[in-house]
Amino acid sequence: MVKENSNGKEIVVKILESAALRYMMLFFFDVILIFISFFFAYQLRFEGNLPEPERVNFAKLLPFVLMGRIISNFFFQLHRWSFRYSGFHDGIRVIMGMSAGTLLFLSSVILFHLPYPPRSVVALEFFISSIFLGGYRFIPRFINYFQLELERSRGKNIKRTLIVGAGSAGELLLRDLRRSQEHSYKVVGFIDDDPQKIGKIISGQKVLGDIVKIPEIAKKQKITDILIAIPRLEPKKVKEILDMCQDLKLRYKILPVSFSYVQDSVSASMLQELQPEDLLPRESIPFKEEEIRDLIKGRRTLVTGGAGSIGSEIARQLAKYGAKSITIVDINENELYFLYRDLKEEYPEVEIYPEVADIRDRGKMFRLGEKYMPQDILHAAAHKHVPLMESAPEEAVKNNIFGTLNVSDMALECRAEKFVFISTDKAVNPTSVMGVTKRIGEFIVRDKAHLKETHFCAVRFGNVLGSAGSVVPLFKKQIAKGGPVTVTHREIKRYFMTKKEAVGLVLLAGLGKYGELCILDMGEQIKIVDLARHMITMAGLVPDQDIKIVFTGLRPGEKLQEDLLTEEEERTQKVREKIMVARSFFPGGLRELIDELRVRMESEDEKEIRIGLKKIVPKWNLEMRS
Repeated sequence: MVKENSNGKEIVVKILESAALRYMMLFFFDVILIFISFFFAYQLRFEGNLPEPERVNFAKLLPFVLMGRIISNFFFQLHRWSFRYSGFHDGIRVIMGMSAGTLLFLSSVILFHLPYPPRSVVALEFFISSIFLGGYRFIPRFINYFQLELERSRGKNIKRTLIVGAGSAGELLLRDLRRSQEHSYKVVGFIDDDPQKIGKIISGQKVLGDIVKIPEIAKKQKITDILIAIPRLEPKKVKEILDMCQDLKLRYKILPVSFSYVQDSVSASMLQELQPEDLLPRESIPFKEEEIRDLIKGRRTLVTGGAGSIGSEIARQLAKYGAKSITIVDINENELYFLYRDLKEEYPEVEIYPEVADIRDRGKMFRLGEKYMPQDILHAAAHKHVPLMESAPEEAVKNNIFGTLNVSDMALECRAEKFVFISTDKAVNPTSVMGVTKRIGEFIVRDKAHLKETHFCAVRFGNVLGSAGSVVPLFKKQIAKGGPVTVTHREIKRYFMTKKEAVGLVLLAGLGKYGELCILDMGEQIKIVDLARHMITMAGLVPDQDIKIVFTGLRPGEKLQEDLLTEEEERTQKVREKIMVARSFFPGGLRELIDELRVRMESEDEKEIRIGLKKIVPKWNLEMRS
């Protein structure tokens, strides 16, 4: 241990010695260059023929010039930066240091009644000192830049690149790319839609044109990569770029939407692969963390389906916003274990309780409620695959209806304060077994909403990008395999939202006690075939050439497009940004109808089960499988 400490001290001493040596060398060079600058200033003023009185004045003034310059250099710490990475701010420091040094020199002339130097000498000395003292500090930066450019030009994997966005972020990104050795980007120029910027040169690179010119410039300049340095570029512009360039096999990266830059903070490492989320036809949803935190902090929570896509994100956000305890319930023990491990590692202060359990087990649900006494219950467990549930309606009924009934009854039994049911747009005018069971799940929750002991709320929204079983991971897998990418119909459309946004709104809507049925504003629907084409283009491939798109036909229970509201729900009340509260009819005698459905379930007759479902939701199109 003593030896280790001794070695540590020796290392520290060596570092200090090396720093001190560096400062001494800089001091020595500065003194020499200040002397030369002052000498040249006098020689230039008197054209190399210095009169004897001026030689005497030169000798008297020289120590004060040196003193003024050295003091100002130390005050502005001109010895304390990495010359290899000198930048704009360092140049400002040099100018300020030089100006302060001149002022100190002139002040000492007045204070000590020294002979006044010619004004031209003062001006010449200032400019020559600035050039010399600033120059040798910036030379390593220029040498480093030219070395990197030379290495890149000789490299085999040069990526000829356009930066989209000639603003602050674009300029800072270019600066970082120039001094970084960890990439092979060769920036050819900027692209910007501001007509006043086109033709201008920014940090040595010309703004070559607007977005419409990208294909032409890319072909002419043999571009391979597009770096989008506009963090909040409109999705329609991103789509426009992808549509125009779909035949060019370009690679794309973008600064993340959450990026908020400050001076000198942009780096190539911030760039992310262009994602389907960047194509959503709406602005990203801003959240005030304090608003969500106030609903969650210090509370006991329970999440069903906690190992699934939505449930796991709910658990993560609950932990992030300071829940006291989180009970994660799921039948998938592998994913449950991985989530538990991740949460314990990231949020050690939060009590995490993983429970392997099936929501269809009524007794188990009640025991969990009694054991953990959750204040908030978020019910995300469900069977959600439309085609699979068409062939197994009894499983959809057991899980999505009776499982929901079990968990909601458990909420009442353990006197939970809030119960949130995760619903889907497929519950609106349902054409599938999955959709109709989720619709009945909404009915169950709304039927209990009048009981007062627990606030019950159903939150309805559309597809979540990247969730398990959704088209995005499927398309990625198909593209990685070389295709084909399968789309059910040319005209099929869906609502999409990011997982983080959807869960954030679920927490606000469900726990905020806005109403018994909350609907999230999903923006516009996206054509699935357009999403497929854009994902192929983002992968640097050409749709229908490198990767084929095959249309397989609508699957059982599938609709061309979904709705977020039924006809009677059209009159909704917007309670806050992106959240609406709907009030509409739901059937009376619901409990008797569900009891009847339970009896039909016992017959294990698929047709009987469908008839029971239709009695609860008369508008359901039973003809699809009858």
